[in-house]
Amino acid sequence: MLDTILRPIYPLALHDVQTCLWPADPDETSMLTRKAKYGLKALLYMASHRDSDRISLGEIVEAQTIPHKFLHAIMLQLRNEGFVVSKKGPGGGYTLAEGALDARIGDLIRVLDGPLAPIDCASRNFYEPCSDCRDVARCRVRLAMLRVRDAMAEVLDRMTLSEMASLKPAPGEELPLIGQAEAEMGAQHA
Repeated sequence: MLDTILRPIYPLALHDVQTCLWPADPDETSMLTRKAKYGLKALLYMASHRDSDRISLGEIVEAQTIPHKFLHAIMLQLRNEGFVVSKKGPGGGYTLAEGALDARIGDLIRVLDGPLAPIDCASRNFYEPCSDCRDVARCRVRLAMLRVRDAMAEVLDRMTLSEMASLKPAPGEELPLIGQAEAEMGAQHA
């Protein structure tokens, strides 16, 4: 699929684009890190349980299947950035900070992961030139990734935590389960 999208834009170095987008770690094969994904899942869980006085870390861990130590570190960061409030001791736990439901998803991801751009040279706020690029202004990998970054920001910088919490698939928008899409594509081509 990536080949179909990027081949017209940058036909000669698709492998280079794939290398930039997907790190070598086989457990981390998406542009959104686990840290940001788990942080969003925790915030969304808290948003859907706003009527609760406080939500324990253990409750979020159990409900969202997030490693305890990892979530603890994420929640500390979210607390330090003002998105959640914590209370220690009996009856303690976490609540969303005032105004957290109005936080933009793009801002939350930037807090947890850094820039939205898939590569550093495509970042609007955290630009870093690539060490192997000879002509940044004409680099077609960078130009394509700027488009990717802008498209992501267009969606993520408009959507609030409250809006994300109320998302439901539109009719016909349900995504296939993992492996189901590949099986259906194989059946179509058989």
